[in-house]
Amino acid sequence: MAASQAVASQSQVKAEKAHSYLDSRNLWIMVAGFTLFNFFVRWYEEVYGWSAGLDAFAPEFKTYWMNWLYIESVCWIVFFCYIGASLWKTRTRDMDALTPQDILTRHFHHLVWLVAYGIAIYWGASFYTEQDGTWHQTVIRDTDFTPSHIIEFYMSYPIYILTGWGAFMYARTRIPCFSKGVSLPYLIVVVGPFMILPNVGLNEWGHTFWWMEELFVAPLHYGFVFFGWMALGLCGLLCQIFDDIGGLVGPTLKQAESKY
Repeated sequence: MAASQAVASQSQVKAEKAHSYLDSRNLWIMVAGFTLFNFFVRWYEEVYGWSAGLDAFAPEFKTYWMNWLYIESVCWIVFFCYIGASLWKTRTRDMDALTPQDILTRHFHHLVWLVAYGIAIYWGASFYTEQDGTWHQTVIRDTDFTPSHIIEFYMSYPIYILTGWGAFMYARTRIPCFSKGVSLPYLIVVVGPFMILPNVGLNEWGHTFWWMEELFVAPLHYGFVFFGWMALGLCGLLCQIFDDIGGLVGPTLKQAESKY
C-alpha cells in the first residue's frame, strides 16, 4: 500500500513538472539576449564614440555612425510590421475553446513579454538617457545625430517600443480577458513611453532654436519625464492580469480545500 502511494506521488510530481506554466528557458534567453546585446553596444560606443564620433563631418563618422543609423532605422520599421502581422495572423480565433490551463500558460508567457519590456525600458529610458546627458556635458553638440543620440533615440527607444508592441499584441490575440476590449492601463503602459520618440523631434528643435543648455531640468525635457512616468500604468495592468489569474485558479483551490 505504501509503495503504491509512493509511486502515485512520484507520478504526480512528474506530471506537474511536465506541465510547467512558466517556460523559464525563454525568460533567461530573453534576459541574456538583452544583456549581451547592450554590452556589445556599450563596447561599440566606447571604442568608436571617441575615435570616430566627435566630428559629424568626418568620413569615419558616416562609416561608423550614420550607417548604424540607417541600418537600425530600417530594422525597427521592418520588425514593427513583422511582429504585429505575425501575431495577428496566428491569433486565437476561438477563445472559448481554451482551457484554464491554456490561459494560465499564456498569462505566464505574457509576463515574460512584460519582463522583457521592463528591461528594454531600463536600457532605453534610464541607462542610455543618463549617458546622453553625460555626453552633452562633455562633448559639444555639432549635429542632432550624435553617437549618443543614434544609440539612445533611434535604437534603444525603438527596441522597447517594439517589445511593448509585441506584448500588447500577444495579450490582445491570445488571452481572452484582453481580447474582449482594449485595456486602458495597457494603452498607458505602451503608448506613453512610445510618445517619448515623437517628443525627440520637439527636443531637437528646441535645442537648436531655443534652449541650448543640456540640463535635465530644462523645460524641453519635461515631456520625457511625463511620458516615461506612464510606465507606472504597469501597476494597473498587473492588477488586471492577477485578477484574471485569480478567477482561473479560484475554482481549483476550492476543490482542493474541499478534499481536506
